[in-house]
Amino acid sequence: MFNDIGPLELVTLVVLAVLVFGPDKLPKVIQDVTRTIRKIREFSESAKQDIRQELGPEFKDFEFEDLNPKTFIRKQLDNDDLGLKEIRNGFDLKKEMAEVADAVQGRESDTSSSSSGSSASSSGRIDMTKKSESTVREERPPYDADAT
Repeated sequence: MFNDIGPLELVTLVVLAVLVFGPDKLPKVIQDVTRTIRKIREFSESAKQDIRQELGPEFKDFEFEDLNPKTFIRKQLDNDDLGLKEIRNGFDLKKEMAEVADAVQGRESDTSSSSSGSSASSSGRIDMTKKSESTVREERPPYDADAT
């Protein structure tokens, strides 16, 4: 619980507690604080048990630590039931982005040209991504000097 408190900080807290509560009331305050912490822990454990009972046997391996998003994602990535590792390894982002960039620029990528070969030109496929210069000029709106 107090893993990040150093020895100097602990001594400072003890001296501060003695100054605030006094040496005669300090043991009573410590007992009250420990009793309160114990009651909070008992309440928390009973609430966890009630939730587990209400969820039923389908969630018998449910852990409340899994509700932390980092823990949940780490557990799901380690669990290979979904085949995420094969999907992650089979997906080449650089290759996909290069294919998309080639398609946008109107070039055929190496993989699509090798897979389709000359069938693309013989099938009479029309590239709808390319526009002729006359079409581009006709689609441009007229210049409005008042709007600028």
